[in-house]
Amino acid sequence: MDQVPATRPQAGQQRSLSVGRGGAGDSLHSAQDYLTFAIDAQVYGIDILSVREIRAWTDVTNLPNTPEFVRGIINLRGTIVPIYDLRVRLGGGVTKPTRMHVVIVVVAANGTFGLLVDSVSDILSIEDRDLQPVPETDAASDYRFLAAIVANDERMVSIIDMDKLVTGQAASQMQQIAAAPAQAQIAVQ
Repeated sequence: MDQVPATRPQAGQQRSLSVGRGGAGDSLHSAQDYLTFAIDAQVYGIDILSVREIRAWTDVTNLPNTPEFVRGIINLRGTIVPIYDLRVRLGGGVTKPTRMHVVIVVVAANGTFGLLVDSVSDILSIEDRDLQPVPETDAASDYRFLAAIVANDERMVSIIDMDKLVTGQAASQMQQIAAAPAQAQIAVQ
């Protein structure tokens, strides 16, 4: 019988999926589910418990003085959500969104935000023992957002650490920038 926690684990906590095999050979296996998605030919994964929804690409409201990876903000049922171009954040060029692109709305330790990606692939259940450390390279800074790498069939999946992707400082800065238009509108009235 599967046992899945009802709430999202706090930053740094692991969650386990207990699987009973029946009989005297019962054993516990620690696994996590990951939503996988593509940017160009590379496949990435994020903890499924951090995903709140997947949306089609829509126009965003641009904000001044934001990093290049910030596409803008959207109003998601009364909540201002910054949208990050994950291609740029991971060191690639700017995405030219089409109706085929999607936004994955996630919740991390530093808030709620959207990730602009090319497409969503599937959900993988990955045993902790299958996660490999990110190899040390001269370009280690390009991999600072990755938590692990896993081989799945014929592809490599890079697991993103959501709490490293958006630091507390960046999240705080985005909240201040997003609040500025609302404060200006109040001042005009």
